[in-house]
Amino acid sequence: MRVFRAGEKQLVSATATGAEGSVGEPLTARLQRFDAESARHAPRANATYAALDLGTNNCRLLVARPIRDHERRGEENFRIVDAFSRIVRLGEGLSQSGRLSEPAIRRTIDALLVCRDKMMARGVGRSRLIATEACRAAENGAEFIARVQEQTGLKLDVITRETEARLAASGCSSLADAAAKSVVLFDIGGGSSEIVWLARDQGLDAKGLDAKRVATERVRHWTSLQLGVVTLAERFGGAEVSLAQFEAMTELVVSELQHFTASAAKEERCQRFHLLGTSGTVTTLAGVHLNLPRYDRRRVDGLWMSHSEIDAVMNRLRRMSFAERAQNSCIGPDRADLVLAGCAILEGIRRSFPSERIRIADRGLREGMLLELMRADQSFLF
Repeated sequence: MRVFRAGEKQLVSATATGAEGSVGEPLTARLQRFDAESARHAPRANATYAALDLGTNNCRLLVARPIRDHERRGEENFRIVDAFSRIVRLGEGLSQSGRLSEPAIRRTIDALLVCRDKMMARGVGRSRLIATEACRAAENGAEFIARVQEQTGLKLDVITRETEARLAASGCSSLADAAAKSVVLFDIGGGSSEIVWLARDQGLDAKGLDAKRVATERVRHWTSLQLGVVTLAERFGGAEVSLAQFEAMTELVVSELQHFTASAAKEERCQRFHLLGTSGTVTTLAGVHLNLPRYDRRRVDGLWMSHSEIDAVMNRLRRMSFAERAQNSCIGPDRADLVLAGCAILEGIRRSFPSERIRIADRGLREGMLLELMRADQSFLF
């Protein structure tokens, strides 16, 4: 693992594909076709954008249109017009075999076909479709990407860990306490976990060009751990987790974070320092904490939780049996064997960066991609 300081090397810029074309064109041709000239001259204010994030565990899609949020002083934002999320477990067994399995590939392609159809139905004109750790790590990752394009018409971009950290910052940094001098943002994934040290948002620059400022200007340090909920659960167990297993997972995370904690040791903190988490792990913890009969994003996104509240809900989850976790409406059978691995990663982050509070974000890479695409098109100027 290597810890990076922002600016140490050039950040990878975002690229986009388009899904434009006449109704008479074949479906795959319409999705694969990207006419850069027509995209530049498209009516940006009414354009429909899509962001797809294919992770080790989940396949997620957001379709949205740009807006100015007048309730938040004209903040650049978007209105979601469609969404999709499905647990596909693309990386199932990857840590043992080094390859994506055929059942996992078929599950994932089925989900991607749903995403393709939604994008077509909504008339998406600009999109970014990314794949993360499972495709980075798998021996047959490139083969899988080619198969996806052949069978669905979707061209996935396998992004670097650096880009993944940047997109997480782009998607979530608006939830950071504006008065905090620094914040640790983290994204616990299925196959990797990204950690970012964010400096305070300085607000408008001298020319008032805050809309053009990317979130990476706030990134002081970042790292990516090759540890996620799927990889840890497969290594240590997920259905039944003893105290010793939980502690071993936590200590592994603390050990892997040592270089990052050392690099950030000289950064300025204040009493308002806090953690900012985005992932299924933290949103699940929030839902269980709130005793929601059904998961509700509106109540979870932006929720503040204290150190003691996190302790209480994690202890509650650790006391549950696998069957009890599977029956919980905010966990379910698809996450029941992964949630404790996620808790161990969170606990490792908390031990490395003690904080009295954490803010929960039900947003992340997709939101970051949408904002970057819209800003690149200057959609908010219309």
